[in-house]
Amino acid sequence: MDTWRDRFNRMSGKTQIVVSRLFVHLAGNEVAPLLGVLNQSSRQAVESDGDLESLGGGLVEICQALLQYETYWQAAANEGDVFFDEGDAGDYVTELFTDSAQRYGSTWDTPEEDIEAELLVPVTQHVVVMLTIACEGQVPALETDLGSMSALRTALKTIINLHYDSKLRAIQVHFSPAQFGDELTSEQLIQHYPELVPL
Repeated sequence: MDTWRDRFNRMSGKTQIVVSRLFVHLAGNEVAPLLGVLNQSSRQAVESDGDLESLGGGLVEICQALLQYETYWQAAANEGDVFFDEGDAGDYVTELFTDSAQRYGSTWDTPEEDIEAELLVPVTQHVVVMLTIACEGQVPALETDLGSMSALRTALKTIINLHYDSKLRAIQVHFSPAQFGDELTSEQLIQHYPELVPL
């Protein structure tokens, strides 16, 4: 499996690298099915052993699902930086990965279990999705404040296009709650995702 640094090292010259992390908070009785899409993509990512093309396909599915669930968007946030040094970009990707993984309930480790059992568990009313990508070139749609519905919509569509244009160099997806049956409460949302801004 290639590491993020390996992928960056294959890039030549002084290519601009954009590293960006998006947070999307969805709320409502109907958001729980999104966890199915996220968990399926996580399973596929594990099975692909880090293959970037496969990870990108899963990322496209997640972005499309988020766009379909636009009605339930409540808040968003984004952060990132631009690099001309591959090592610095790789270090920042690792830093964001570590931070995302330490957020409440964002580590996916649900074992393969009976689907019927998963359908009987309590349903969460809040879901937070964290998407972190690194890509080549200038990406104005990601290098701006995504604190509006239209900006977030454009950013998600841009991420889809980056995959199809083969410009993605690193992909990470975290989400909370990560396991069926877990719940992300309003208090936990405030405590673990303070950067979220209402849309």
